[in-house]
This record gives sequence, structure tokens and C-alpha cells, in this order.
Amino acid sequence: MAAPEVPAPPRPEATRKPWYRQLYFWVLTAIVTGILTGWLWPSVGVALEPVGTTFVAAIKMLITPIVFVTIVAGIGGVDSLGRVGRVGLKALLYFQGGTLVALLLGLLAVNVFQPGAGVHAHPGDLHLEGDAGQYVKDGADQSWWHFLTDLVPTSAVGAFAEGNILQVIFFSVLFGIALKAVGPVGEPLVDGIQRLSAVIFKILHYVMLAAPVGAFGAMAFTIGKYGISTLTSLGRLIGLFYGTSAFFVIVILGAVTAVLRISIFRLLRYLREEFVLVLGTSSSESALPRLMEKLERLGIRRDIVGLTVPTGYSFNLDGSSIYLSLAAVYIAQATDTPLSIGQQFGLLAVMILTSKGSGGITGAGFIALAATLSTVGTVPAAGIMLIFGIDKFMSECRALTNLAGNAVATLVVARWENVLDIAKVNMVLHTGKPQHQPEQERTADVAPQLPTKA
Repeated sequence: MAAPEVPAPPRPEATRKPWYRQLYFWVLTAIVTGILTGWLWPSVGVALEPVGTTFVAAIKMLITPIVFVTIVAGIGGVDSLGRVGRVGLKALLYFQGGTLVALLLGLLAVNVFQPGAGVHAHPGDLHLEGDAGQYVKDGADQSWWHFLTDLVPTSAVGAFAEGNILQVIFFSVLFGIALKAVGPVGEPLVDGIQRLSAVIFKILHYVMLAAPVGAFGAMAFTIGKYGISTLTSLGRLIGLFYGTSAFFVIVILGAVTAVLRISIFRLLRYLREEFVLVLGTSSSESALPRLMEKLERLGIRRDIVGLTVPTGYSFNLDGSSIYLSLAAVYIAQATDTPLSIGQQFGLLAVMILTSKGSGGITGAGFIALAATLSTVGTVPAAGIMLIFGIDKFMSECRALTNLAGNAVATLVVARWENVLDIAKVNMVLHTGKPQHQPEQERTADVAPQLPTKA
């Protein structure tokens, strides 16, 4: 008779760090300090631009390898390739629904509040200059099907070198499927990739120590370059965009999480460090690696996180979708360009396509907006000069909303796959501590215990 199994002694719970040692506190402090520096000493703030861009570059350096190892390890650990296709299809279906709701919400808000009414800007007086002119040129050259034609990289190495997330996803999925298809021959490589992922996440831990410095430099440059007065010059549009985005996150996404029996406020609190980091750097990419790590700590399977989150950064841009519909109709209102309901829905149909695949591209929001206006032709593309000055301040809200949307999307796909442990998710959201998985469960998930930062 086999001896009874002796349960392992419980691990001591880690003591929660005091608030003044939390990452979000120091990033918030850096943001406030950066605002004051840019406001009081604009020349110093502008000179600090390399500090912010260097930190964002360091994060972007890790995004493509993290996407690669997460997707490959996730696919390599599933019991069937059919599951991979099923997860990807469900994610894309949810993304399409989320994009449509976000576009409709922006369209409704701009028609109800009409922030552009009374501006009376003449399109002939608007001249495209500098970066704005380049964005319009890029948008005019960009076909509505660009996200399909840009999907396949010219070389595997080039996709990683250029940081094109969509192309890296494409290559990673193919690599993971091939690795799974060769069977036992590929098992040592899967194990090696799992070990490599632990090293890459450790590098991420080191880079994140510089997050407050990066947020300080980025915010000081923004205020020093554009000035606080830029925020008030088009305050109605900024306020409407932030209010609409907040409504989308709290009400729309909140209703989705309520169906899952999860509190949207607890989820937002759980991701507070990532939100503060995005606020400081104006880039949702800066939080992508940590978002994936934290979603895994909620108990979501690695293959679901690995497929849903990176793909969502190209196909589930809720904040960017709200911005597109708001900005396009605002320009029409400001230039006294009449738009019928049918023409607005025509704009919306084009936006569903132009909003895809733009994640990670500098000026992506402007390029997508210019591509939409150039394709439809009913609204003067030169009108983007009206909002160019405040775009930097609206990019934070776009990034924050995109981050929230992709977090909720991952939960939905996991629930759709019937692998979401609601009790465990709520426990982690309530305590902030991931539940320790037994060894056999970790082996089944083929997800190594990654270094985490409390």
C-alpha cells in the first residue's frame, strides 16, 4: 500500500511593499516633477527628450523577443494545434466587435456634443507642415488593406529588427506550429525557449527600474515642447475624448467584466503600475511585457495571453478607434463640412480597416486618420492641422484605453475557451498576489515561473 502523500508546507506570503516603494508611486512622482520642469524651464524639458525616448527604446527592444518566446512556448505546450486556431479566431472576432463599439461610441459623442461647431476654419487656410504633412503623405499612400499586405515580413530577422509586432506574431505563430508539428524532435527547443523567456523577463525587471527616470524625461519634454497652454486651446475636444474613453472603459468594458463576474475597478487597480507607466511614456507598448506577465499571474493560460495580447496591439485599438471617429467628425464640424448620417457611417466602415495593424508605428493615430480622410474624400485631410498640436496629449488617453481593452479581451477569450478560473482571478485581484500553482499544473501549462515584481 502506497504511503499517504504528505502535503508540502505552505509558502510564506510575501509582505506587500509599502506605498512609497511601489513602482507606480515613483512613476507618478516623476510625472509631476516632469510637468513642473517642462513648465518652469521649457528649454530644460526639451533637452530631456533623449531620457524618455531611450527608456521607451529599451522597452521596445524587449517587446519582439517577449512576443516570440511567449507565443512559441504557448503553442508548443498546447495539446492540439486546433486550439491555437480556435483561440486566434475568437480573439479576432472579439477585436472586431470591440472596434465597432468604440467607433460608434466616438461617433455618438461627437454628434451629441459637437465640439467643432463654431470654429469655422477654412480648409484653404490650413497648410500641412512638418510632421503633420508627412503623416498625411503616409496616410494617403496607405491602402485600406495595408494590414494584410504588411503581414508577411520580407525576412524573419527584419521583422525583429524593425520591431513590427504584427510580422513578429505571424512568424512566431508559424514557428510555434512547426515546432509542435515535428513532435519529440522539437521538445528540447520548447524547453530552451521556456528557459530563455525567464532570462528575457529578468532583463525586463532591470529595465523597469529606470521607469521613473524615463517617465520624467518624457513628460518634461512634452510640456516643454508643446506647453501647458496647448492643453487648454482645444479643451472641449480633449475633455470629450477623455470622457468618452472613460465611459468606454468603465461602462462598456465594465459591463463585459461584470458578465464574467469580475470587477472592472479591481482589474484597473491591479494594473495600476502599467497604467501609470503608459501615462508617463505616452506609449501602450511600454507596458506590453508587464501586462502579459500580470495576466498570466491571474491564471490565464500562456498560449491565450501570447496570442491575444500582442495581436490586440494591432487589431484591438479601442482608444485609437474612439479617437478616429471623434477627430474625423470634429474636423468636419470645424471646417463647416456637412456630413450626412450615411457619410458618417461610410467613414466608420473605412475606419474599421484603417485602424488595424498600426500598433507600434510613430504617429499611428495621425496616419490612420489621414488614411481615412484620404480614402473617403468628404472631409479635408488638411484639417488635421487643427488637432496636431494637442495630439501628443491625446495619445496618453489612446494608450490607456488600448491597454484596458486588451486586458479585458484576454479575459473574454479565456472565458470563451472555458479555462478562466473566476474565483482565482478575483482572489488575485483582491490580494494582489498570484496563487502558487502545484508543480503538475505548471508542467501542464508549460509556463515557467517567471520573475515577477510586486
